[in-house]
This record gives sequence, C-alpha cells and structure tokens, in this order.
Amino acid sequence: MDHEHETHDTVVVDSGRGGSSNGLILGIVAVVILLIAVWYFALGPGTGGTTNNTTNNNTVNPPAASAAPAASQ
Repeated sequence: MDHEHETHDTVVVDSGRGGSSNGLILGIVAVVILLIAVWYFALGPGTGGTTNNTTNNNTVNPPAASAAPAASQ
C-alpha cells in the first residue's frame, strides 16, 4: 500500500483590524474612570462634607520689653 503524505500549509489571514486597539481604548477608559473616582472620594463632594467648627483662641502675651542699659564710654 502506497500512502502519499498530504502537505498542510498553515494560512494566517489578517483582517486588517487592529485587535489591540480595542484593549488600548478600554484601558484608557478604565484609567479615566479610576482617576475620576479618586478625585470624587479624595477631593470632591464625596469627602463627606464635614465642617470644622473648632475655634482656637491662642493668645500669647510676651513679657514687656525693657529698655537696654546705656553703654558707657
């Protein structure tokens, strides 16, 4: 019995679309959403809106300055 081996060539078809561009766009959108969330909770209206009504009456009364003695010549 004589068997001929068929050769199979692998063909790669490039559709011309950049598949990695979808991942890049999703990554940029995710980073922007993350930055907005950090701003909202750290600096924006999501900080809780607490007010500080502490009054500090720290009055310092230094001692009265005395006149320096006159220098003798």
